[in-house]
Amino acid sequence: GNAEPGTHVGPSECGCDGRLYQKMINDLCFNHFKEEMGRLDSGTWCSWPETMEIYEGLTNCTCQVALRMDCFWPNQLVDNFFMKIHNTYFHHCALTGRLLSEPSIGILTPFIGASMLITLLMTTVVVWRSKRTEGML
Repeated sequence: GNAEPGTHVGPSECGCDGRLYQKMINDLCFNHFKEEMGRLDSGTWCSWPETMEIYEGLTNCTCQVALRMDCFWPNQLVDNFFMKIHNTYFHHCALTGRLLSEPSIGILTPFIGASMLITLLMTTVVVWRSKRTEGML
């Protein structure tokens, strides 16, 4: 069966050969992932809808190899493996899965205009209140 991400898979009493596990996830999981990502335009790598299935396949692969090799999952080797994947394929992606970019002028203009208007309005209110207070003295 398939283990769901977030579940913990424990080893049997035989234990886990960490070096062999690392070799297996590189040979089986990473090579397949690399092939699948290579089919995509690199400009879409930060698009979660485009890469979700490939990424889930990679995650499931590392878990299945762990099950067959009596290794805990997730483990430090898997964490390091995914850090390398992220540094190679997703290092320029924002956490939301979108590339960071400046908002368009059409979006910025209302915010800038509203800020300026509020600043002018507050300045006018302060000046008006101070003149009114002076007149009472």
